[in-house]
Amino acid sequence: MESDVIKHREIVFAELHPDPEQAHSAVKLLEGVEGVIEVLAETHIQLKVRYNVLQISLEHIETSLVDCGFHLSSKLIYKISRALYYYTEEIQRANNGCSDEDHNSTRKIFINRYEHRTHGCSDPRPEHWRKYL
Repeated sequence: MESDVIKHREIVFAELHPDPEQAHSAVKLLEGVEGVIEVLAETHIQLKVRYNVLQISLEHIETSLVDCGFHLSSKLIYKISRALYYYTEEIQRANNGCSDEDHNSTRKIFINRYEHRTHGCSDPRPEHWRKYL
């Protein structure tokens, strides 16, 4: 069934973090990622995400966010529900013939992170000036 593969999940971030608006920052990274249908920041630490589990799983999304420097809430209720979601989605993906190597979505998250981050690798000149030294 189509409705069985579309998941609605909540991601809660830790309160103490250098970026007080982690949910809003995460929205920018997850927009346009293959498999992510909708992403919405409910509060500054709560994120609602809707995705196709056959293309990307909650574990892939959260692991990518943690690798980008976000801090997930470590409250026991969130840890337990996270583990349950990871397990059930892994089983559902395996039953539908998906493997961990099939997803390319986490690469897109890192590309989005790189594009939005301030670093020394971007050229501040306008596009039409870049061909001149």
